[in-house]
Amino acid sequence: MSIASDEARKQLDRLVALGYPDVADISAAAFLALADPLIAALEKCSPDADDPRYRLGADILLIPTRELVSPESLIARTSINRMAGFTTMPPRDIASFLPQDGFEPPEGPFYLVIEPHTGTCYINREPDVARKLIDSDERTPLTLEEGLAIATQHPEWLLEKNGFNLLGSRSADGRVPSIWMSQNAPRLGAVWPNSRHTWLGNAYCMSRRGVSLFR
Repeated sequence: MSIASDEARKQLDRLVALGYPDVADISAAAFLALADPLIAALEKCSPDADDPRYRLGADILLIPTRELVSPESLIARTSINRMAGFTTMPPRDIASFLPQDGFEPPEGPFYLVIEPHTGTCYINREPDVARKLIDSDERTPLTLEEGLAIATQHPEWLLEKNGFNLLGSRSADGRVPSIWMSQNAPRLGAVWPNSRHTWLGNAYCMSRRGVSLFR
């Protein structure tokens, strides 16, 4: 078992423990099986692999696609110190935040985000300004689904680092989804693209990888 496959398996087990198979309306066994091809590909990976396709360690995030698990109820499955995540947005509003051109996920039902970060270096920046900075730094902004994965797998980052905007997704009216701490719990909300907040970074990663990119 490689470092990357072990980390992906741990994250997958956490999703099962949090009831993601119920959201997907399939059994736990079937949910686990859907990740098998990607985890098998990760068995070939090592942080010092000669082939850059296989140069991966534990700094990854396992993402179930929207087609497998719809995002509307996922914030409620996050928690910090037993305080469940919440939102005041209706489900239809959450579902309206779609990946922008160039940030569509790889083929599903699972894929990886490589080197995710809450975007501390872009804190207190308007989303439209941060987007240009992220582009110039050759990084890629995270989507709603990817931000929910951070809050699920690494909720402590909201305390130790910062809340964050998710510039890879937008609604039709231009708003950007955000996740931050509120009332001692993770909260999913949204901001306008020209607004800035001292507690919000702009989350990014270095790349996304689907199973086909390991072949």
